[in-house]
Amino acid sequence: MGTSLVHAKPYDAQARGKMERFWRTLREGCLDFVGSLSSLHDLNVRLWAFVDEHYHRAPHAGLLGKTPDSVYSETPRPVDAFDEAMLRKALTIQARRRVRRDSTLPMGGSDWETDLHFLAGKVVTVYRCLLDRAEPPWLEHEGRAHVLHPVNPKANDHKPRSAPSQRAAHLQREPVPFNPPKALLDKTLGKRPVTPSGEGES
Repeated sequence: MGTSLVHAKPYDAQARGKMERFWRTLREGCLDFVGSLSSLHDLNVRLWAFVDEHYHRAPHAGLLGKTPDSVYSETPRPVDAFDEAMLRKALTIQARRRVRRDSTLPMGGSDWETDLHFLAGKVVTVYRCLLDRAEPPWLEHEGRAHVLHPVNPKANDHKPRSAPSQRAAHLQREPVPFNPPKALLDKTLGKRPVTPSGEGES
């Protein structure tokens, strides 16, 4: 967006002089007189009234006797080429998420579901635009965007789960007994190895 957030250096009072002066003016002109309030709304309306009706319209020594409102309105602001499409791109975040076996994944503190069930168990890149919080996130697969849906727990409970991978199925098999000395002894005694069906040793 061509903007950057610059913080004042620690222990550099001069860098925060204007901000500290504002807090002093706000405290002496408003906060010291609010008394006890029953809600945050009551405090906010008093703050906005002070800033709009007094602070922006009062002459400031730092502005050579001009008011902040007049300086802001008189300052020309050039028109740039930054449009809404560029704003959406700048405010779109992305994160890597692993799709669960039930085709759901977490994003922004909520669970979402994808129709691409074959992605279960895989790590995907999920996108979300912060310009409109009501807009659902999406993931991209093979160059196409696929919108995610909020999870319906009851409907998702009846959907078929993806089969475990071949590696997982292999790990789930019962271990094969490994005893080389016994195999050599059985060979010496003429015994046949036992097969899984139970045939062999006599």
